[in-house]
Amino acid sequence: MVATIVSHTKTSKRKNGLKPASGKSVPRAATPPPNAKAPISPLKVFPLLLIPIALSALVILYSKGGLRIISPATRTSVSKLRPSRHSEPRIIKADESKRNAVVNAFKHAWSAYERDAFGDDNYHPVSGRGSNLTWAGSIGYMITDSIDALMIMGLDEEYNRAREWIANDLSFDRDGSYNTFETTIRVLGGLLSAHHLSASKSPSNTPDPIYLERAVDLANRLLPAFDSPSGIPYPIINLDARQGFLDEENDGLASTAEVSTLQLELKYLTWLTGDNSYWKAAEKITRKFRRIMQNGLAPTLISPTTGLFTASEIKLGTKGDSYYEYLLKQYIQTNRTELVYRDMYDESMTAIHSTLVQVTPTGKLTYTSELHPATKGELHEVAEWKLVPKQDQLVCYMAGLLMLGAVDTGSAQLGYGSAPERYLFTDVDRRDWKLGEDLIRTCMATHDTVTGLPPEIAHFRTKTDPDWVARLAPSDWYIKGLRDAKEPYDARYILRPETVESLFVAYRLTGAQKYRDWGWKIFQAIERYCRIENGGYSGVINVDQPDGGRIDRMETFFLSETLKYLYLLFDDGDVLPFKEVVFNTEGHPFPIFQPRSDLVADFF
Repeated sequence: MVATIVSHTKTSKRKNGLKPASGKSVPRAATPPPNAKAPISPLKVFPLLLIPIALSALVILYSKGGLRIISPATRTSVSKLRPSRHSEPRIIKADESKRNAVVNAFKHAWSAYERDAFGDDNYHPVSGRGSNLTWAGSIGYMITDSIDALMIMGLDEEYNRAREWIANDLSFDRDGSYNTFETTIRVLGGLLSAHHLSASKSPSNTPDPIYLERAVDLANRLLPAFDSPSGIPYPIINLDARQGFLDEENDGLASTAEVSTLQLELKYLTWLTGDNSYWKAAEKITRKFRRIMQNGLAPTLISPTTGLFTASEIKLGTKGDSYYEYLLKQYIQTNRTELVYRDMYDESMTAIHSTLVQVTPTGKLTYTSELHPATKGELHEVAEWKLVPKQDQLVCYMAGLLMLGAVDTGSAQLGYGSAPERYLFTDVDRRDWKLGEDLIRTCMATHDTVTGLPPEIAHFRTKTDPDWVARLAPSDWYIKGLRDAKEPYDARYILRPETVESLFVAYRLTGAQKYRDWGWKIFQAIERYCRIENGGYSGVINVDQPDGGRIDRMETFFLSETLKYLYLLFDDGDVLPFKEVVFNTEGHPFPIFQPRSDLVADFF
């Protein structure tokens, strides 16, 4: 199948309450305010217009339901006057038995890491050993990425040991090459989240200063990555030399996701320190993307030297995923003051709907396909793109993002715990919400394997499949390469969090029990096929072969995201509420804040 597309040419500061699994009493977030009343009928409002009094003291706003009369005393901003889409949100209560099961799984993973590899960047549970990202030594990859999960789950003893390691042993004087993106979202993001959450552990409600000290040290070492000719950051950084480098193994290019998923961390750091340099570096990225994009879809490779895209795949999975995520989340993080990010997000979602969304002919599973350039060369030379019916497991994050974006729009406040009232949706909201629901259904369908675990990549059936696919493949989706390789890449499962992340978001927004049920099903599959008896969890080589072998690595995101999102899925709904926090792409919660007016993005 070939498609033709247009080529690219150009706050609240209140702490978030946490409830540990131990049941200790810890301050938590206040209950969300009750929903706004239903809009007043135009028939009831019209007579008021005939009364010649106080017209200057009233503002009349139109909504789908009619007119609302607003007093100037409450007219702070349109965003604060949005009618709630939720009628009487119900309280989300914890499922304590399932939540505690997740805590026990986390302890099983963490205790093995502490025993065999404490302080190392990586853990290999099958062989029971640790390793570091470079020969230069550890940068606390595992500990910094996991410490906020220890705090959220109330694992105080484990937390105290991790905190002491960060205070006494963590060092960034490492003369080695580190990935700018991964170091930012995991290490810097983990330290900033720990800073935010540590206030709840202090009698004086003040954050532990050690985390911000370490975060500032790391961020100052990361900033030279932005000293490229274009402002697009170098993908590799030497933390000791404080110098950025091109990725020579990738022809001097960087992935779109890794250069455009740094802003939440840097902006929050500016808000904490008052140092504008972090914010300006982050904003420079978006300014560049705003200039070179017109149709909302970003190729997955970009040059830090020229600041231009190269002819490369367009997809929502690896190398492209979190670019779209951070558009919406930057808008949310700065209390919805930077409208340019919402505008860019909406442009991208429209392009995704019109270009990438496909449906299987038999089971009607909705998925997002990929666009591959039909020819190599400069981006402006590509006239045709081939539509490829495949979707990474990574794409499953998009389901929750779409649902969050559909509710948190310019026409309604964010509500929780009950199904949104569809008649209040705009057409765009309805479109995005439905796609989010449909993608969750598809992602759960890819769990229909022998192990109940999803493959890294799924291919989908089309009406124009070649004969061998039509003859051998299942009716809706299949794993490619099973007959050609002993250990097919597509068939592996590496403890990814994206589906449970979307289940968590969907449950928080709707309270629909099915999302908890699906999350529990996933957790049980992980327990059965990924748990190492001696401690830790590993990936599996082939999701359709339970005895096909293990991948000897417990990714840090298994603790920072997969188990954390499962815990929050089964926890009370007022822990880390969406009205007060935004999660970075590694699952680290940051507070929503009101930025200084001189920092608010003004480019359109």
